[in-house]
Amino acid sequence: MKRTQSSAENSGSAAGKHEGFTAEEREAMKDRAKELKTARRGSKGDPEGEVLAKIAEMEEADRVLAEKLHEIVKASAPELTPRLWYGMPAYAKNGKVLCFFQSAQKFKSKYATLGFSDQAALDDGAMWPTSYALTKLTAAEEKRIAALLKQAVG
Repeated sequence: MKRTQSSAENSGSAAGKHEGFTAEEREAMKDRAKELKTARRGSKGDPEGEVLAKIAEMEEADRVLAEKLHEIVKASAPELTPRLWYGMPAYAKNGKVLCFFQSAQKFKSKYATLGFSDQAALDDGAMWPTSYALTKLTAAEEKRIAALLKQAVG
């Protein structure tokens, strides 16, 4: 019996094969699995220390943004708890991630990103942004982020 290729096998990249998740995506999933395992064990670690350590590992451009963003979150929304989420700095309210930083370097993207989860109270009509590209943080961006954080917390 001759085997024929399914449409799923025929679809894929220009090279003819779909490779699945990227190495960066697989690494993020492994990081998340470790975070969940640690949480199930009830680790009494220092979540903020873990966030700061992860930030310290970043390349300079991302590290500068992440450090400044961490300061903005701490000042604007002190009720948020720093933690890691998919291996990236995140900030939670009542145990649920509200916002997060995604380094450009880790995912080989053009911009670092400040993102908000569906837990954030940012609803504004039928469509609104939930992530923002970051290239630098001037006083104007810091003020805008602080306002977004206050709105997101609710």
